[in-house]
Amino acid sequence: MAKKASTKKEKPIEVTLWDAANKLRGSVEPAEYKHVVLSLIFLKFASDKFENQRAKLISEGKEKYLEMPAFYNQNNVFFLEEASRWNYLIKKSKQNDIALLIDTALHTIEKNNKALKGALPDNYFSRLGLDVTKLASLLDTINKIDTTKDPKQDLVGKVYEYFLSKFALAEGKGKGEFYTPKSIVNLIAEMIEPYKGIIYDPACGSGGMFVQSIKFIEAHHGNKKEVSIYGQEYTNTTYKLAKMNLAIRGISGNLGEKAANTFLDDQHKDLKADFIMANPPFNQKDWRAENELLDDPRWMGYDVPPKSNANYGWILNMVSKLSDNGVAGFILANGALSGSGEEYKIRKKLIENKLVEAILVLPQNMFYTTNISVTLWILNKNKKKQTRKIGDEIRNHRDRENEILFMDLRETGIPFEKKYIQFSDDDIKRITGTYHQWQVEEIENIPEFCYAASIEEVEKKDFSLVPSKYIEFINRDENIDFDEKMNNLKNEVSELLKEEAQSKKDLLNVFKELGYEIKL
Repeated sequence: MAKKASTKKEKPIEVTLWDAANKLRGSVEPAEYKHVVLSLIFLKFASDKFENQRAKLISEGKEKYLEMPAFYNQNNVFFLEEASRWNYLIKKSKQNDIALLIDTALHTIEKNNKALKGALPDNYFSRLGLDVTKLASLLDTINKIDTTKDPKQDLVGKVYEYFLSKFALAEGKGKGEFYTPKSIVNLIAEMIEPYKGIIYDPACGSGGMFVQSIKFIEAHHGNKKEVSIYGQEYTNTTYKLAKMNLAIRGISGNLGEKAANTFLDDQHKDLKADFIMANPPFNQKDWRAENELLDDPRWMGYDVPPKSNANYGWILNMVSKLSDNGVAGFILANGALSGSGEEYKIRKKLIENKLVEAILVLPQNMFYTTNISVTLWILNKNKKKQTRKIGDEIRNHRDRENEILFMDLRETGIPFEKKYIQFSDDDIKRITGTYHQWQVEEIENIPEFCYAASIEEVEKKDFSLVPSKYIEFINRDENIDFDEKMNNLKNEVSELLKEEAQSKKDLLNVFKELGYEIKL
């Protein structure tokens, strides 16, 4: 009797590798382990490309050039000395000094390739004190990846991206800030369409915005050589992740000379970007000292952002770096839509200067680090009538200077990893389709989804950018203005506390009149 064919679906290579690598983690925290695994994936990839180029030189009869870096670099391949090659490390993987050998390999690769300056961990494996048996098993696991088998599928890129997301999930709330969920990055790229020019991210994390920009260009048959990438990252280990992430995909970028604070040590002072994509830290407190950055040129005549919250510091940093036709898409906490004080004054001026193009409130539970609902802002330095060419498509934009598009996406998305939400491809098509249609022609306002408001309407709402103030809600119970509700609740609690204090005072007076004084 013939055996019944198995219908069990084979796991993708990235899932299989993650399961195997995670089992070998032992007592090492995810925050540390990600640098171990991702560095080894990079090392395997660099070595595979080196061996392919080496074989090509031999087939062309160029054996005398085998140890000359220039004959590798000219094809965007990193030159590796023997001690940095994967096969060398695999042969010695069971030795007690394997951690030191890996550190030496990474150091040597960085020293020999200028593009990798500051990208690779320095003496990391030796310091971490990994179990030799587990480290050897991890090397065997990663050895199963043939990173150059199908260049069109970008296998190593898929593995790297998958591992970044899984590590962000593992680190969870309060950590994992190095990673922006993929569907949000996809949405930003599809909305602002970074097809050609300079792309900038002032808080670039592990470089996901840049990777998706390149994917957007490739999907629309563009030329990635026609974009220049600039970024900055504050955390040194994350800065290294970003450089590795770009190097793995053959993307050249300028992330500054070092990891640095964007506000206090701007690595791209004179930059003017055509596209900005960012997910800066939410509600960052004490980002500047009381008398610091008061005359910073990035504020450009706007009020100085309050030191208690960096949200508007990030906004003005990005506005200052936009070219005359520049577009920015970035994520902020919802509080920035209606803040008071200096934030109100800055927001009012941004609206009056006709920079705000669209505001999209996103669902809760999209981020691994927080469960709050956040907002996608689109700022545009040129909302006037213009023509844009994206691939083979020519799009004639109408004058939108006196409009802002509001979208409520809180009920959009599909479940992901049990407790998270992500946008499906169809969700992204619907959202971006509505936005791009509005750029070309007037659209119908759709209850509980979108509303194109005039600047005059926004002025009448006292320059609030909260979408629920504009979008119609058919179900009255869902037409909730969060800020209004919270203010009402605050007033109610305040009244209750006043009443309680008065009742306490009256009760103490009664006892006092009876001759019994109570001291609290």
